[in-house]
Amino acid sequence: MDVNNLGGKLKRFAGSAGTVFNRAVQFTEEKLGSAEKTELDAHFENLLNRAEKTRVWTDKTLHATEALLQPNPNIRMEEMFYEKLDKRKRDRNNVQESLGSVLVDAGNELGPGTAYGNALVKTGQTEILIGNAYREFVTSTANNFLQPLQGFLEGDMKTIMKEKKILETKRLDLDSCKSRLRKAKQVAVQTQDDVINKAEADLRHAQSEFDRQAEITKLLLEGIASTHAHHLRCLNDFIEAQMTFHAQSQQYMADLQKQLGSFTAIPGVTGTSCNTTPNSLGLNNASTLSPNPYPPAIQVTASTPASEKKQARVLYDYDAADPSELSLLADELIIVYKLPGMGPDWLMADRGSQKGRVPTTYLDILE
Repeated sequence: MDVNNLGGKLKRFAGSAGTVFNRAVQFTEEKLGSAEKTELDAHFENLLNRAEKTRVWTDKTLHATEALLQPNPNIRMEEMFYEKLDKRKRDRNNVQESLGSVLVDAGNELGPGTAYGNALVKTGQTEILIGNAYREFVTSTANNFLQPLQGFLEGDMKTIMKEKKILETKRLDLDSCKSRLRKAKQVAVQTQDDVINKAEADLRHAQSEFDRQAEITKLLLEGIASTHAHHLRCLNDFIEAQMTFHAQSQQYMADLQKQLGSFTAIPGVTGTSCNTTPNSLGLNNASTLSPNPYPPAIQVTASTPASEKKQARVLYDYDAADPSELSLLADELIIVYKLPGMGPDWLMADRGSQKGRVPTTYLDILE
């Protein structure tokens, strides 16, 4: 074994241990108020405070936005877990898409040829469109807002915190050297000249190291201003994505409302509120039924003669304009007949218990 090499390692280890011990002593004495502390200038302190506030509020904004995009904390944790493992996220439906799929399936099961079934299908399709728009909003927000914030915290901010920690270490070394020099000068003995000279040399070196580190840290802290400008642009992107999503959702729902307008009135039944009970709707009370759902020009009575009933196939979708009409779906089969007083462009149609006028141009009469 190389004795000289071993001795050098032991000497370096002892020197490192001594430095750490001096820092600990200096830090403890500062806390007790028995040692002076080198203070940074006011501008530097302001830069440090601004950086710390930026770190704290960027982190809070990041987590609050993640909660907005995915309110379920369990799913958020699961997605974070898969991200850490570099695994692809599972392509799960969002709540709008899930609701839309259920409504579409319900409408198809209950019968798309009925008013209620058709309304369920149309509503489900709209919810799926809104879910797709929300998916685009989430993707845009993740790419243009969350990733820049996360990148800042894991990149620039980590570098700043690291350099700030180094600066604090350099400051402790500097103040420790100052303290040792003061103690050496207090001993008025000729033999202490070498100790004083060494203490002064250590102080000059510590001051140089501190000043250099302070300049590095200051340059990084001043970069926070450009970070704020970048985050402002990212915030604008987030707002624009949100506006686009809400505008699309409003348009989809407005279109749906127009399509469903013809389904809200049920021929022969009064009341329009979904909070109304079946009895108040007249389903179990004949006295509340309208005496005739058709306009005065087409009064239907027991003695009203009708033409021969025929089967007809619907050529196109048709949305009823008023309660006297019947909404149609392409390719469905209905029974049609003519009533006295009806114009040539209209026929009466039966579909189960539903009755109403339909335009002849939408029908293919089957002989």
